[in-house]
Amino acid sequence: MPELPEVETFVRGLQSIAGSRIEDAEVLDERLNLSAKPLRGAMIQSVERRGKHIVIGLGATGDLVIHLRMSGRLRLERTEAEIPYTRLILHLDSGEAVHFVNPRRLGTATLCRDGFVEILGVEPLSEAFTAEALAGIAAGSRAPIKHLLLDQRKIAGIGNIYAAEALWRAKLDPRRTARSLEGDEVAALHEAIINVLSEAIDQLGTTLGTSVSNYKPTGEMPGGFQNLLSVYARESEPCARCSKTIERIVQAGRSTYLCPSCQR
Repeated sequence: MPELPEVETFVRGLQSIAGSRIEDAEVLDERLNLSAKPLRGAMIQSVERRGKHIVIGLGATGDLVIHLRMSGRLRLERTEAEIPYTRLILHLDSGEAVHFVNPRRLGTATLCRDGFVEILGVEPLSEAFTAEALAGIAAGSRAPIKHLLLDQRKIAGIGNIYAAEALWRAKLDPRRTARSLEGDEVAALHEAIINVLSEAIDQLGTTLGTSVSNYKPTGEMPGGFQNLLSVYARESEPCARCSKTIERIVQAGRSTYLCPSCQR
């Protein structure tokens, strides 16, 4: 699933369309439950990320909110392999077109007439996300720390990959209750979250496969952060820090990777 770095990569690739007008819109999948009519003629005022959502600001028309979910991507240039999986096309007055490619049909496109109103937590790359803010979020939670990191109502944008990587860097066991963290542990986790997400954005995200459903930032080019993963999807490999064997466990039905020796 595209997480904050992958969504941010798509958003940065779409910055050039701000100021364009949507001349026509084609909704190619009835599952989107989206009408093309109000999109036609709308001016694109902004393209922003909120958590894992892409928010295309259309002024008085509202916000077109794209949630990519498992396999979606939004791009100006699509590959031939992506053509059959294109579910929405916005034709712009610049001659460009925005393509919503959604192979597994789990992504959504919603026109929010009154603006994007999803209740999301603090953005982890914003000034509001301080070590003190994270401490306050953790102190009130009995949940395992990994569950807290994945709770979009608390912190927006972190998913399974980057939660595992941040917890490894902070030397924290993902099963620990959030409120058990001491001050120095919270500080280490805060730094790890920011560094992991920033590095992943610099690497254009994480690509974990080669099928049309797997994330790629542009065309056939993969992201690069998969080459820097320390624990995620590295079950049975040696830990880069202590050489002990990385393990995979299941938390709330999802895979969690950790080093049982140096994550405490």
